[in-house]
Amino acid sequence: MTTDIATARPSVIRDTGLIFARQMRPLLHRPVFLLFGMLQPILYLVLFSPLLTGLAGAQGQNPWQWFVPGLLVMLALFTAGFAGFGLLPEIASGAHERLMATPASRVALLLGRVLRDVSVMAVQMTLVVVLVVPFGFRVPLLGFVVGLLLLVVLGIGLSALSYLVALKVGQTYVFASIVQTAVMPLMLLSGVLLPMDLAPGWLYTLSRLNPIAYVVDAERALFAGEWSAAVGVGWAVALILTVLVLGLGSRAMRRISA
Repeated sequence: MTTDIATARPSVIRDTGLIFARQMRPLLHRPVFLLFGMLQPILYLVLFSPLLTGLAGAQGQNPWQWFVPGLLVMLALFTAGFAGFGLLPEIASGAHERLMATPASRVALLLGRVLRDVSVMAVQMTLVVVLVVPFGFRVPLLGFVVGLLLLVVLGIGLSALSYLVALKVGQTYVFASIVQTAVMPLMLLSGVLLPMDLAPGWLYTLSRLNPIAYVVDAERALFAGEWSAAVGVGWAVALILTVLVLGLGSRAMRRISA
């Protein structure tokens, strides 16, 4: 029994690496796809950040300092939240079913994809930060690294959840409706575009029920070099969400293989 457990773990790690490499291959051949994922946050940066100067809630900061962390959270939401779209054509063509028929670990089939998504997301976020440095954006190196790791953890949970929804519904139009209905309120109520301190009381209270809002608060604190309680709360929210989703994902994949 002990031997079986010991051999199962390397198998999951090995299979996850193989799936990750398989998923990364098309991107490495066409790296321009990385740039397309950055277009939306860059447009928001160019069009919205100049309007934020002097707004209450930005605390008199350079608008880049306040807005960039929120935009990175938005990038995580969209990149990870819509990750399941990549699985739907494989389900329709039967490619995913053929993968399920192989001896590969079912959990690895999920984790390999998720790791591809968060790797791409981390590269895109780093490029966005580099692009805004010439405009006066500054971030402590440690704050950036910890903030990026926080978004990677959040991205793992959101990406895994997106794939689980895609596996459940299996149809593009149904998946699109579900994800758009979920992602847009999460984004708007997280305060990535405007300070929720400016919102009416009922809307601010509603935003506090949004777990993504706490990640946004943590990112802004980290990018400002502040190690406040908001950082701990943001990490706790991201870790709890990710652990819960990965637990559900592991159970769901094992049921498929049963």
